Amino acid sequence: MTLLAIDIGNTRLKWALYPSPVPGSEPVAHGARFLETIDQLGETEWAGLAPPPRHVLGCCVASDSVRHRVEEQLELWDVAPRWVVPGAAEAGVTNGYDHPMRLGSDRWVALIGARARVLAAGARRPVLVVMAGTAVTVDALDADGRFLGGLILPGHGIMLRALEAGTAGLRVPTGEVREFPTNTSDALTSGGNFAIAGAIERMHRHLQQRCGEPPLCVVTGGAGWKVVPALTIDHELIDTLIFDGLLTIAAQRG
Repeated sequence: MTLLAIDIGNTRLKWALYPSPVPGSEPVAHGARFLETIDQLGETEWAGLAPPPRHVLGCCVASDSVRHRVEEQLELWDVAPRWVVPGAAEAGVTNGYDHPMRLGSDRWVALIGARARVLAAGARRPVLVVMAGTAVTVDALDADGRFLGGLILPGHGIMLRALEAGTAGLRVPTGEVREFPTNTSDALTSGGNFAIAGAIERMHRHLQQRCGEPPLCVVTGGAGWKVVPALTIDHELIDTLIFDGLLTIAAQRG
């Protein structure tokens, strides 16, 4: 019952092969590729996977053309991939988006993964789910598993490129995060970092006020490690949150 879990983001594809669709299990193989090189998967990493996957479940926020390129690589095995589409409810999470199917599939899967982690720890509590990548999302989940809503803001790279495009003289090297920056490089880097951290902490306060208790804050995504040093709230950095969600969905669907 091997499962190949796939997470296709705006920049990279991440994958993990599990011996069975059981939440919390460890992968027997995993990897990541930038989207520019995904056409080589069938001849490289995936060609040698053993045992081969019996099931494929993924989420994709990239374009349809990118997803089709991945499906071409999956023709290596006689397995039809299934792609997560957000709905009204799944795996104990209720979707509070005005139009549930318009919620990004990665956000939906991460919420399900976060909810599964909370329940596995034996404590029902609200969760703030942060995904930091090309864009940053900050999503609120109450103690009953209801998705209350969330923020979308540009990642640090997009912020810098926007400033470079709209302001003369800001094409400078990447700086350091400082409390009181004294040069343009550090000012740009610190400004972007603190803007993201501030949005996270504002939503954390909103969720605490709504639910009457401090939420757990979980951070994931390729740029998560850049964000967490600036946070003054308790948090966990979890690299596998999307895969946790995919395993939970696969286990429920059977």
